[in-house]
Amino acid sequence: MNYSELVEKVQKYYEGATANINEDHVAIEFQVEGEAEGVFYVEITDGKVNVQPFDYNDKDVRIATTADVLTQITDGKLTVEEAFNTGKFNAVDGEAAKVLALNAAEVKKAAKKATKTTAKKTTKKAETKTAAKKTAAKAEAPKTEEKKAVKVEAPKAEEKKAAKAEAPKTEEVKAEVKVEAPKAEVKAAETKAAAPKAAKKTTAKKSTKKK
Repeated sequence: MNYSELVEKVQKYYEGATANINEDHVAIEFQVEGEAEGVFYVEITDGKVNVQPFDYNDKDVRIATTADVLTQITDGKLTVEEAFNTGKFNAVDGEAAKVLALNAAEVKKAAKKATKTTAKKTTKKAETKTAAKKTAAKAEAPKTEEKKAVKVEAPKAEEKKAAKAEAPKTEEVKAEVKVEAPKAEVKAAETKAAAPKAAKKTTAKKSTKKK
């Protein structure tokens, strides 16, 4: 990691952070030793935190430390207060107590993160409920379609019953035709039987006239 990357990491870490401190203004200068060597400052004005890659002439306190310690702080593995109390800041020059102003900024930032996390969880729960409702609605849809299908099938069943009811009528018509057929045969037979009688009468009349 070089100096520019380290400063950018610290800037992102304190981006949007605020510090609830008694002073209106605190300037803390960091002297980075070894890897990523250089100077940058953290300024707190009216509770707002600002990080710039320069030295600060009118600083309240100067801290000598390493890139490793600062990286642990930005990664959330170490707080400024812990680094201060455990001697991970190699040298502190000026009003040492003002270093804790940065710790106040970290606490404030952590509170904001917690609020955002809670908001995200609430949003996810709401989305999950909405998704569950949609899934339930989709599951119900086929049931509605099934009911419609049953209604559609019902008339077909009635049609089949009606067809069966009509069938006997057809059989009745056939039966009537068959019954009528013999009557026609009887009439034909009667006609044939009547024919000889008529012939006999005619012959009888002719014979009488000859006499």
